[in-house]
Parts: sequence; C-alpha cells; structure tokens
Amino acid sequence: MQRIIHVIVGLTLVSSLTSGCTKQRIGAEKAIASVVVTPQQEEQIGLQVKQELEQKEKIQYVQDPAVVEYVRQISAPILAQASKERPDVKWRVNVINDPKTVNAFATPGGYLYVYTGLLLAADTEAELAGVMAHEAGHVVARHSARAMVGQYGLQAISQMALGNNPGAAAQIASQLVTGGTMLAHGRSEESEADTYGARYASGAGYDPHGLITFFQKLQAEQGKTPAVMKWLSTHPTNEQRIADLNKYIAQNRLTGSNNSPGQLPAIKKKLGGK
Repeated sequence: MQRIIHVIVGLTLVSSLTSGCTKQRIGAEKAIASVVVTPQQEEQIGLQVKQELEQKEKIQYVQDPAVVEYVRQISAPILAQASKERPDVKWRVNVINDPKTVNAFATPGGYLYVYTGLLLAADTEAELAGVMAHEAGHVVARHSARAMVGQYGLQAISQMALGNNPGAAAQIASQLVTGGTMLAHGRSEESEADTYGARYASGAGYDPHGLITFFQKLQAEQGKTPAVMKWLSTHPTNEQRIADLNKYIAQNRLTGSNNSPGQLPAIKKKLGGK
C-alpha cells in the first residue's frame, strides 16, 4: 500500500512536469494507469461492462458457431501479438448480431466486441484484422485506464486501487456504457492505436495497410450509408491520420502478405450479405 502511494505521488509529479511534451506525458499516463488501475481491476471493469451490455443494452450475440469461430480465428494471431506486450490480459472475443452497425470496440480486461456490420463492410481479412488489431491496441495502451484517471481524478482512482471504494468499478463500468466513453478516445489515442494495429496485423501476417483501406472505404461512404457513422463517430478519420499511418508503416518496414478476402465472402453469405 505504501509503495502505491509513493509511486502515485511520484508519477503525479512526473505527469505535471511533462505536460508540455506529448511523448513524455503519454509515458507518464501509462505509468500512472498501470499502478492505480491493476489488471484485476481492469478485468472487473470489463466484466461489469459486459453485464451492462447484456442486461441493460440487450445486445444479442451471433449464435452461428461458424461465424463466431471465424472471427476468433482471425483475431487469434492478432491477440497473440498483443499478449507479448500485455501478458496479463486474458482476451475474449464476442460477436454482436447487429448488421446495421459497422463497429468494433474493446474494453478493459481484454473483452473484444465485433459487430456483424463490420464483417459485412470489410472486403478483405486484412481490413477485418486491422480493425481488431487497432481495438486491441487501445487495451494494450491502457487508454480506458488513462481516461479514467483523467475523468474521475487521481484521488478517486487511487482510492479504488487501495481498496477503499469497492463499488467504484461497477459505477465506472455503468458510466462507460451509458456515457459511451468506452468508445470515445482522443485523437492522440486513436493515432497510437493505429500504430499498434499496424504492428499487430503485420506480425500476424496480414497486410498492415488493411486498416487504411478500411478508413478510405468508410470516408467514401460517409453520408451515404448510416451504418458507417457509428465507427466514424468514435474513430474520426482524415487524410492526415491516413498519411501518418502510411508513414509509420513505411518507416518501420511493416509487411504482410495476407490481403485476400479468404473466407470472408462465405461468412457474409451466412449473415445475409452479398
């Protein structure tokens, strides 16, 4: 307990001193989040979010085992890459039956949710893998934990870490769902998740440009297809973001040969798509 207090005080000072430097600030935020929001607490929050989604939001999961297994097969090598940096996370993949929503998100604790609308919108497995890798990046980078510290304050989160507020996790989970903050990340967090996504997709053998082609596709459909607005509302895309990701891929010499539809057309057919 004493160690947690000392580290929190030290990291708070570091955070204030590095507020003007983005790279140092992000490092300080990650360090703070890793201390005051433990993997066990992330797991608790993720489970609470799942329960909120099922009981209050009434989400429906895909029942076709072939579709679920397909998504999990695509995500498996991606999450294996993510586990190298967050071995403390136990990943679970859920497929939500909602063809009108083109979206995916991940919550603390490694709960990854993929909408059937995303499967129907993607043209290649590299695009699907890129989106899931991007969402895994949010978890690895502790974006939700960092947001919690910013939203609720260091004192409130540290009290949860010290065990002095046992109901905090449930309260935070409820607000994450009802307030939509679990889906909303700042521009710097989205760009950071893009780099994780490109690395993980490449490491899993997928073309890292898949995320970029998916971005470009949604940009072209913006205003034409209401379904894509869910993704764009939480993942705003512009030419600079695409250029930055292209530059990152080139500078880091990321490659990947898998850029084919693979089994995706057959899965789309099962879901009633073309």
